[in-house]
Amino acid sequence: MKIALIHDWLTRLGGAERVLIALHKIFPEAPIYTLFHDQKFTSEYLPRAKIIPSFLQKIPNIKKLHPWFKILMPSAVESLDLSGFDLIISSSHEFSHGVLVKQKTSHICFYHSPSRIIWDRAHEYLSDFKERGRGRFKLSLIKLGQHFLRLWDYTSSQRPDIILANSRHVAERIKKYYGREAKVVYPPISFPMDSLGLRNRESSIFQPNQIDLGKIGTPYFLIVSQLYPHKNIDLAIEAFKNLPNLNLLTIGDGPKKKNLESRIKNYGNVKLLGFVPDSELPYYYQNCLAYLICNEEDFGLSPVEAMSFGKPVLALRRGGAIETVLEGITGEFFDPIRGKNTLRALAASNGVNELVKAVQNISEKIKNGRYDSKTIKKHSEKFSFERFKKRILDLVDNLDYTGKTRKTI
Repeated sequence: MKIALIHDWLTRLGGAERVLIALHKIFPEAPIYTLFHDQKFTSEYLPRAKIIPSFLQKIPNIKKLHPWFKILMPSAVESLDLSGFDLIISSSHEFSHGVLVKQKTSHICFYHSPSRIIWDRAHEYLSDFKERGRGRFKLSLIKLGQHFLRLWDYTSSQRPDIILANSRHVAERIKKYYGREAKVVYPPISFPMDSLGLRNRESSIFQPNQIDLGKIGTPYFLIVSQLYPHKNIDLAIEAFKNLPNLNLLTIGDGPKKKNLESRIKNYGNVKLLGFVPDSELPYYYQNCLAYLICNEEDFGLSPVEAMSFGKPVLALRRGGAIETVLEGITGEFFDPIRGKNTLRALAASNGVNELVKAVQNISEKIKNGRYDSKTIKKHSEKFSFERFKKRILDLVDNLDYTGKTRKTI
């Protein structure tokens, strides 16, 4: 049986890319098709994979300019020729699910999320665009592009034979926007056993003196996240402004990095480390007081990775965190502002106050020994690579490749 994998684009390591790496570990001979990729990234994280990009790879500086080429991406993904394969597994957060396959070729799509910028976050995206002072003409082009992409996205969502979702939260959104049922298969975590092989096993990452935590400040709450507006890092920063005896450490890079750096200049207890390689991440998980998540995640791998080190999680009571955090056992929740429909409300003073109270609450519980690290670690095993691998292989083994009917899975 010939298998191919397809992913939207490969330029930085996030949760979706970790799932692709896991899929490639399960099917190491499968080539990976993608719209475009960064050679440095694929050489580091997929060194043995055969990477086949679309025509978008030829566009100069496509890694930075790709948001302006999204209107071409439906055509790009449909141009990929996968006619020689028996099974296609797409890892999609925007376009990969739309690949064209022959009638007798089976297609399993692992959805990370229906595209938020054309569905539930469409108007919020436009508002952010306005706030950056963009012209009306560009705004009109974006609105037109969103409309076109919604039409294509709905149509292409009907193409996969089987749809997988990374959480019940995403499965509900798939049902709402596409009218399709999705099976939930939780993504695998990488740490602490590094099941995906992302770190150098000879690295001394667990030695306590490798990084000088005195320069960071302890005890600290940890955030590992790409720095985008919807991640609500602003909320965490404002909350810790009112928590001088606790520290906040954020790891990650993204378009909001410079803005956030300017905001924390006078905050001695808040630090942004930027990008940190996987070889060092476990050390930060090991030494944090708790993990903090302030936004609605589709699933959220980093909080689960923190739990694999026995660390409790404080999360916004929305999205995938509701499925991964056991209240009072592996962590706690804080609630969105009542009567508000958007996450923007969390930036208001009462949103900050709610988070401050929640941080103080979980800190007190940690101090009093309310959480058992062994129990937290045990819970994280539900999201192991081996469980993920078994679910995927069971699905593949039960497919019928006659092109006529399929077995019930």
